[in-house]
Amino acid sequence: MTPRGFALFDTAVGTCAAAWSDRGLVGVQLPESSAADTRARVIERFPTATELIPLPDVQHAIERIVALLQGAPVDLSGLPIDMDDVPAFDRRVYEVARTIPPGSTLTYGAIAAALGAPGAARSVGRALGRNPLAIVVPCHRVVAADGKPGGFSAGGGVATKLRLLSIEREGRGVGLPLFSGSSHTQGR
Repeated sequence: MTPRGFALFDTAVGTCAAAWSDRGLVGVQLPESSAADTRARVIERFPTATELIPLPDVQHAIERIVALLQGAPVDLSGLPIDMDDVPAFDRRVYEVARTIPPGSTLTYGAIAAALGAPGAARSVGRALGRNPLAIVVPCHRVVAADGKPGGFSAGGGVATKLRLLSIEREGRGVGLPLFSGSSHTQGR
């Protein structure tokens, strides 16, 4: 995978960025403290990519991400992604995570079980912590076994995770609170 380009775009949660190759998205950057910081983070992550006007398929992906972050019930699971440089285990974790509907959650343990590795919840968490495609691979939808949010490596940490879930749940007409128990959580 050779990142070809990247573009910044404004969303309801701040300035995000997308990076792409000839095969699909290779990275999505959630907002940093400013657009300049977001740009700097993308350049750090993808030093060979050039800031470009997005190709039509990339622009379509960006529009869908923007809509999701505005609360629209948008499914990003069909967006083309390029995971050539992603380790095999991580790729499998991301494939399962991409099946979680907006506003819903699944536990780290449930993903591990779906992979046939029921004791690998911590490995699932580490893989999600390396997720290069935040939002498109919805790691924010993965929670701890007790229904609590668990960690989140993007800027803002768990507060950002909760905000993303809240936006998605409101877009689906699902009432809050998010983590008052495990009734909304799928799996274990």
